[in-house]
Amino acid sequence: MWLTMRQKILEALYQNKGYISGETLSKNLGISRVAIWKHIQTLRKDGYVIESSARGYRLLSAPDLLLPEELPNLGMKVYHFKEVTSTMDIARKLAQKEKETIVIAETQTKGRGRLGRYWHSAKGGIYFSLILKPKISPLQAHLVNLMAGIAVAKAIRDLFNLKATLKWPNDVLVNERKVCGILAEMEAEADIVKFINLGIGINANNEISYYEKNAISLKEVLGKEISRKELFLQILKEIKKRKGLLGRPELIQEWKRFSSTFNYQVRIITIHGTIEGQPLDIDHDGALILRTREGDLKRIVAGDCVHLRKD
Repeated sequence: MWLTMRQKILEALYQNKGYISGETLSKNLGISRVAIWKHIQTLRKDGYVIESSARGYRLLSAPDLLLPEELPNLGMKVYHFKEVTSTMDIARKLAQKEKETIVIAETQTKGRGRLGRYWHSAKGGIYFSLILKPKISPLQAHLVNLMAGIAVAKAIRDLFNLKATLKWPNDVLVNERKVCGILAEMEAEADIVKFINLGIGINANNEISYYEKNAISLKEVLGKEISRKELFLQILKEIKKRKGLLGRPELIQEWKRFSSTFNYQVRIITIHGTIEGQPLDIDHDGALILRTREGDLKRIVAGDCVHLRKD
């Protein structure tokens, strides 16, 4: 109820270029002027600069929050949370009943990456999950990771003129350090995907933990804070462009153009063991084709990739 009322108050403030009186807000929203004042105070604590006078309230500036009312119509339902364990946890609960949906959090207490690893999710980053329902087979589900990586890298390149590259299967790098991690979780029947929850975490304006030695933030690279909203919307735009390419060779070719993995000897850590060698290609399902040190060719569907040295 609180979030709904806050959305209504902000919508009224945005729509009025000048002042809007507390009396008008009270009448239109059906709550007391005291309740309006309390909501205004809370909005101020969240970073909204709201001027008040005898004429009423006027919005001067808004914080860089990814609130539904701060976003244009995305054609999808948007859930926003100040803090959650993980947006993927929320998406899992929603995926059975919702259509394609976005779940956003300002921070996560138990953000996770691949293989259950902890993803540090401090304030200032971008953390969201997309509930997607593509008409693809389970064998093609890995392509969603590739699609998301392309979208993030393309958005970073276009907005900030940084050479973002891709590391197989699901990392986006800037200066060969991780700026974005991607996680996809699927539920499927024998021959069709029911849904894929796509989690994306981006080091935008957040401080990087001392323990994340291979990570970097866009703020650190650029020497200034970025607009998280601008980057978030650009990523969604790039994903939308490519959803129809899942299963088509154009998507694979674009991923290869962004990838830096083929420039390195790599170590791939899988549930079956560790393999080292030279990446040669990725196939139509997104699997990595690797020539091992012994000269064998291996097709690797999933695993952790470590760049060792440039070829």
